[in-house]
Amino acid sequence: MFSKFISVGDKIELQAVMRDDDEQTGMGVKVYHSTVYDIQSEDTIEITMPMEKTKLILLPVDGEFDMVFYGASGLFQCLARIIDRYKSNNTYLLLMEMTSNLRKYQRREFYRLGCALEMSTRSLQSEEVETIESRMPYTLTKGLPLKQSVIVDISGGGLRFLATQRYEPGSLIYSGFHLMSGGEHKKYEVISRVISAIELDNRPGTYEHRVQFYDLDPTVREEIIKYIFEEERRNRLKKKYASES
Repeated sequence: MFSKFISVGDKIELQAVMRDDDEQTGMGVKVYHSTVYDIQSEDTIEITMPMEKTKLILLPVDGEFDMVFYGASGLFQCLARIIDRYKSNNTYLLLMEMTSNLRKYQRREFYRLGCALEMSTRSLQSEEVETIESRMPYTLTKGLPLKQSVIVDISGGGLRFLATQRYEPGSLIYSGFHLMSGGEHKKYEVISRVISAIELDNRPGTYEHRVQFYDLDPTVREEIIKYIFEEERRNRLKKKYASES
């Protein structure tokens, strides 16, 4: 069952399971990033040890974590316990034992606005991904070729777009698009995690992607949400005037 939905190389988010005595200290809030290294059985897997600013994070043996997997067919979640940590083939690993069943995971939903907005995208280079995932300050490489795509809906949490380029689920991509903000078009450049990429039945060679914004600045998120509400209000007014005429 587990290997049906999760594959080696899939990205993972881990968050310590909060205990009653952790609430006062804030334990369990930190999110760590890892990848699936090997699937040993249907209830034990190896994952890479999380890193932050090139430093290994030594999560405790017997610690229980809430794990979210970025699988090829969507997000999946389960609870798991660290039963060992070690080094193998120059890679630091955690051996995880599943303590709950794998289930489809739904994040907190934002209101989605249907639209048709032009967007430029590209895959991130490995050096960019390593820097971004280690939470280090970064500057994206300029001048790399971009692919054109079309946003078909957008929310404060992510967006859905169509492109002839297929981006791998779990990968990080750059996206650049314009939204109306303060009476003028403002350019937004964001990093997103690809949740799914599905080829359209009626348009071979065109892929529908769902992505989630990655480590988005709260100010930028609020601006996107404000744009969505303003557009929705404008659309409602248009429908009202059309029905009255």
